[in-house]
Amino acid sequence: MIRQPHTTSREALVANAIQEVVSELRMVDVVDYIAFIRMERFGNISDLVESAAELYFMPGTLKLGHGGEAQVAWSSPPKIVLDLELRPSGATVYFSLTLTDEYAGIEVNYVSFDMPDPDPGVNTRRLEDGLERARIRKTVAPEQERRVA
Repeated sequence: MIRQPHTTSREALVANAIQEVVSELRMVDVVDYIAFIRMERFGNISDLVESAAELYFMPGTLKLGHGGEAQVAWSSPPKIVLDLELRPSGATVYFSLTLTDEYAGIEVNYVSFDMPDPDPGVNTRRLEDGLERARIRKTVAPEQERRVA
């Protein structure tokens, strides 16, 4: 697939939006991911993704897509690749999340907009706004609010 110029900025938006969810997903033992993938227990992985996402996003915003892949060899650390879907209002982002021993990364495969604009920049801003609206905000306790003010 030919990468379009606006893909990099959209990848950055998605990466920033899900960084806390990725931290939660990295807490799962890699052996569990390998077992679930090898035994095709994608429902278990879907539950893990939804559990991690519910802390930061509205229900249904982030979910497992078509599955995943475990790349395991004697000569290198394991690599887990999960196909994910991010569904803020007005858009669907299909992307891959790669988890390794030292890093996590994403690759946006496709972005679908409900009502696309001919200008890719407008669509990117709509995606950013949708991601912001889909986030669950942490509330400040009244006593903390008084101290801040």
